[in-house]
Amino acid sequence: VTAGSIVVPYGHVIGNEKWRGSEIAQRLQGKIRLIFEDGLGLVDFHLSDRTCILYISEADLVAGDEFKRRLVRFRNVSSLVGIVIVERTQISDQYFLAVQKLVVLELGMVLLPVANQSEASQLITQLVREQGKDHNSNPFLRKQCAQLTEPSLFRTVQQIPGVGKTKALLLLQHFGSIHQLCNASVKELELVVGQALAQQIYAF
Repeated sequence: VTAGSIVVPYGHVIGNEKWRGSEIAQRLQGKIRLIFEDGLGLVDFHLSDRTCILYISEADLVAGDEFKRRLVRFRNVSSLVGIVIVERTQISDQYFLAVQKLVVLELGMVLLPVANQSEASQLITQLVREQGKDHNSNPFLRKQCAQLTEPSLFRTVQQIPGVGKTKALLLLQHFGSIHQLCNASVKELELVVGQALAQQIYAF
């Protein structure tokens, strides 16, 4: 699944053949042009030449680890921007934190939870419309620096023991994302917050 191997016409979505007849497909019809193709492999929907969606259903979450292997394989072979949409329901909620940790922290991908396929189709429609706009104004593809102002990200970093507002801001300015921060070595952390706190953050 390499960038450029799929050409997506503007305002279209290329969907994996397995989604033909699904609720998502039915709800997308009429809003955007949906073309089905075999051989998309790990990808469920291509929104553009560069961006695709991997969909994890409630059934995938309950069934076991197959979806994890799929995400890791995608990350290893693909240069595309992968957006992971996950069905977060009462049944699948217990698995959500583990998925969030894998997708966001370990793989560094975007994770968007939805309640059902209907909500997913609305999200896909919105993403396709955003693709056509200026890249800088797309809320789903914001540059790293813009994330520094996101309160949720800021609060998350402050959850680390010993890290207050000032240190959280320093860490985010230096590393740019939670993904980078999680993969930082003690030495890299020391440069920002000093030896004692670096050890604490690394351990956490």
